[in-house]
Amino acid sequence: MRLAVVGHVEWVQFVRVEHTPAPGDIVHALEWWEEPGGGGSVAAVQLAKLGGSASFFTALGDDALGHRAHAELGALGIEVWATFRPTEQRRAITLIDGSGERTITIIGERLGPRGGDPAPWEDVEEADAVYFTAGDDEALRRARRATVLVATSRILPQLVRAGVHLDALVGSGRDPGERYAAGDLDPPPRLQVWTEGKAGGRYRTAGEEEGTYPAAPLPGPVVDAYGCGDSFAAGLTFALGVGKPPKEALALAAACGAACLTGRGPYAGQLLFRR
Repeated sequence: MRLAVVGHVEWVQFVRVEHTPAPGDIVHALEWWEEPGGGGSVAAVQLAKLGGSASFFTALGDDALGHRAHAELGALGIEVWATFRPTEQRRAITLIDGSGERTITIIGERLGPRGGDPAPWEDVEEADAVYFTAGDDEALRRARRATVLVATSRILPQLVRAGVHLDALVGSGRDPGERYAAGDLDPPPRLQVWTEGKAGGRYRTAGEEEGTYPAAPLPGPVVDAYGCGDSFAAGLTFALGVGKPPKEALALAAACGAACLTGRGPYAGQLLFRR
């Protein structure tokens, strides 16, 4: 099975604290670490764990952090096709509180691949399933040639402008930056998904079937919520790529989100499909 992600990377500094500071507070870090994150990279690693391999098309800053992110993503088992831009690597600071909830501060502009970048775009165009989080319109059109294309609602203005027909659109039902409503896209996606954390979520098909889905049981104690939504999206992409109907695809996606919640950082707890 050929799987790909077209998207972005952030270099993330994680800090575990007892609670998120209120204005004027001083809090002490209990633990800290750093690694590449962001919706594109997290989804690519989860797809590789489900399907055995995945290609990741991205852009990185041409600085020490950008090159470090490239090396560490390759070590996580994905094939990275990155163009280095003459700018600083986008970064993020993520606070993880005592309940495992994450609070993220982004530093810098999102970098995405361009359809004209020197990369084997045929791997995207001929893929069984692609997840798209960032890139220019040409990259999006190339991604649409895949059998299944899933995108994040965070790039809704671009999706409206490009007018591509998505197999699925997925986003948080609670994050204002990912808000969308039925009718926002023409043509409408075949499947629209709103995630709602431990409450599960909602879905709607192009045939106007509507319903809810439950959250999956946690396979362990809650550790860290960072990357759960991106792992969910990867599970949905994989399941639709292998031909599962919406409810079965959502069940696998929910299992991926729940698994991620039990690991330190975005990758440690991700669901590994064992053949």
